[in-house]
Amino acid sequence: MHVSSFTPSGAGRRRRHANTSALLGALALCAAPACVWAQASPFLTGASSLQTNILAWLTPVAIILVMILGGMAMANRMSWGWCIGAILGIAIAFGAPQIVTWVRGMFGV
Repeated sequence: MHVSSFTPSGAGRRRRHANTSALLGALALCAAPACVWAQASPFLTGASSLQTNILAWLTPVAIILVMILGGMAMANRMSWGWCIGAILGIAIAFGAPQIVTWVRGMFGV
């Protein structure tokens, strides 16, 4: 009798049980992301709250900034580059959620 062909009586059963356990473990691992997505992320909740608070503070500041920029532009006391830069900054600040959604859609995330 050859040594490599010898298997104890319960070895085949243990091997099948190990394969079944591995299969069940792989299935549980594949199903885990579904369980994770079912819960709300505390980071996402905090980030959304922070964004809402920043926009609430930024709204009156942006209005006052545009008024000041308009007054300084009328008095010819500033460069138009500063004015265009400030308006672009305001547009980016208020359009950040749409920009993030657009970029995520572009990369399929």
